[in-house]
Amino acid sequence: MDIHSKPIEQRIDWLLDLARRHGESFRSPEAWLARERYLAEHPTAIAVLKCMDGRINIPFATNTPTGILMPFRNLGGMFDLGWPHLGEVLAHHVQRMVSEGRRVLFLITYHWSKGDPARGCAGFAYNTQAAIEHTQEIRGQVEHIFGSGHGTVYPLVCGFETDEDALVIHGVDGRTLDLSTLGAWDVTTLEPRLAALLPDMSAQMRADLLPLLAGNLEHIAQVREQVRRHERTLDIEHREWMICLGRGFDFLHTPNLALIIGPYSPDLADPIRKAAGIIEDNMKTERIPADGFLLLASVPYDEIGVDRARAELKSRFLSCFAANVIRAEYPTLAGRMAMHTAVLDWRSRNLELLAE
Repeated sequence: MDIHSKPIEQRIDWLLDLARRHGESFRSPEAWLARERYLAEHPTAIAVLKCMDGRINIPFATNTPTGILMPFRNLGGMFDLGWPHLGEVLAHHVQRMVSEGRRVLFLITYHWSKGDPARGCAGFAYNTQAAIEHTQEIRGQVEHIFGSGHGTVYPLVCGFETDEDALVIHGVDGRTLDLSTLGAWDVTTLEPRLAALLPDMSAQMRADLLPLLAGNLEHIAQVREQVRRHERTLDIEHREWMICLGRGFDFLHTPNLALIIGPYSPDLADPIRKAAGIIEDNMKTERIPADGFLLLASVPYDEIGVDRARAELKSRFLSCFAANVIRAEYPTLAGRMAMHTAVLDWRSRNLELLAE
C-alpha cells in the first residue's frame, strides 16, 4: 500500500497502528531473544549520527534488527559535541555501554545523490564536500572527548548514497570502501577489505561492523531490482509527510515517511524551519497530498514516576515550540498541521499519546 497518497487521517491511523505493532513485536519473547543473541554475538554498541532526512534509514539499509543501532538525528547530520545536551547524552551513552564491558562505534554519516545533486543534502546546500568535511570535524571531536587510540570508542565516517542506499566507508588514510561497487558475491571479501581500510579498529569491532556491510550489499541488490521493475522512482526523492521531534522513533523503519529532528541543537528552530519547508515542497510538487501533515513529538523514559513525568513536560514543550515555529514561518502550512504529543516507554517501545 502506498501510504503517502492516502488522506491525512488514514495516514495518522496507519502510523499509530504501526507504532502499536512495532511495540508488540519488539517486546515479544522471540524478538527479545533474537536481540539478546545478536548482542551476545556482536557486543559492540553502534550509534549513528545522521541527517533528519527520511531517506536515511540505516537499520533498513543494512538489514539490521530494530533496537540494535542507537540513532542521533539533526539537520544535515550537523552536530557539535560542544552542544551541552548532545555532549551529555553521548557521554552518558558511552559510559553506560563501557560499564557493561562494551566498546562503542560511532557511525558519523553524510549523504548525497549520485544521480542528481539536487536530491542531496539541503542542510549543506547540496555541497557533499562540505558535508564530508563536517563529518571529519565531528570525528575529531569524538577523539578529543574519548581519545584517539580507538581502543574503546571508534568514530567512523560513512557516506550514504540515497539513490541506491549504498554505504561508503572512509578509512584513516583517505581511502574509501564504496559498497555500490561490489556485488552480493563479494561478501566474503569484506573482512580483509575492512582490515586493510581500518587497521586501527579492533578485530571485535570489525567483526561487529561486518553484518551491517553484508546487509547493505543485500539491500543494494534489492534496490537495483526495484529500479529494474520501475518501483523506486519516487523513493529517491523526498516524500515525507510528518515531522518528528524528539527521540524514540525506531518504529519508523519504513524510509521516507518522516523528517526526524533530535532535541540537540541550541538553535532548534532552524531544523524545524527547514523540515517544514521540505513538507511544503512535497505538497507543492504533489509527492504527498496537500490535505495535511503530522507534527509528532516524542520523548522516551526509562522509569515510571519522575522520569516519565519529566518526559511528558519535555514532549509538550517540544510540540508547542515546533508548532509555534511553523505557525510563524509557514502560516499557510500550519493550517494543515495535525499534532500528536507522546512519550515512549523505552524498555517496551510502547508509544503513549498524551491528552491534548
